[in-house]
Amino acid sequence: MAPSPPTALVDPAGAPPAPGGAPQARRARAVWLGRRRYAPIHDLQKLLVEARAEGRVDDTILLLEHDPVITLGPRANPEHVLLDARALTERDIDLVATGRGGDVTYHGPGQLVCYPLLDLKPDRCDVRKYVRSLAEVMILIAREHHVEGGTVEGMIGVWIDRAAPGEWGGAAWARDLAKLGAIGVRLSRWLTMHGFALNIAVDLGAFNLIVPCGIRDHGVTSLHELIGRRLTVAELALASAPQLARGLDLEVAGVEDLSTVDDLAGALLAPEAGAGGIRSAP
Repeated sequence: MAPSPPTALVDPAGAPPAPGGAPQARRARAVWLGRRRYAPIHDLQKLLVEARAEGRVDDTILLLEHDPVITLGPRANPEHVLLDARALTERDIDLVATGRGGDVTYHGPGQLVCYPLLDLKPDRCDVRKYVRSLAEVMILIAREHHVEGGTVEGMIGVWIDRAAPGEWGGAAWARDLAKLGAIGVRLSRWLTMHGFALNIAVDLGAFNLIVPCGIRDHGVTSLHELIGRRLTVAELALASAPQLARGLDLEVAGVEDLSTVDDLAGALLAPEAGAGGIRSAP
């Protein structure tokens, strides 16, 4: 078994490579949770990571959209939140310090949030590769809607050229570089938390309340802005099993709809008691 690393946030230097040999595809349970506040889902992640460490559950992927919230990583610059706590409360926007890597980010309705809770041992112990796999999932989902994106050296996330959203030749060729999806993760003992947020039809004006991920030079965009057609987060989430499977190299049979379930911990920690069937793209 590979030695456990110290807790890592996102893409630290010197992460050890995965052991030799091709990784074996493993089964993961993917679930759509609907719209939820941030704090209860953060607590749910912790419960599922503990259960995964003890072997009580398999790898699990949470898909959801959050009520409006601004989150800060441990190393975030608080000055990148441009409103004070009172003003955020008046707008019904939560402000939460969290353990993921990265700076300041916004989550809200119209954004597909994905939290893979995976055990990367023994053959996937490569932080950079894992972060790249999260980007790949977002790239594949965007491609389903004729939007091409990619990664940019030194800037975590998925980026597109707003001047030519159907093409991607890299940042050097982009005329109007914009961020389509953000990534922030936490790994401890090769168990993953947090994940990515892909902008589907989110209110882009909300990003004016922060300096997104500390980057001032480039804007933020969404699939809706790029293709002019409003997509629902539920629609994309329930159809995302193929992209999750390919990007994360997992077996994902479908996405279960748990959006009406109140006791998510009970449904996910005791699967036989869960509600909702598997739904996926027709």
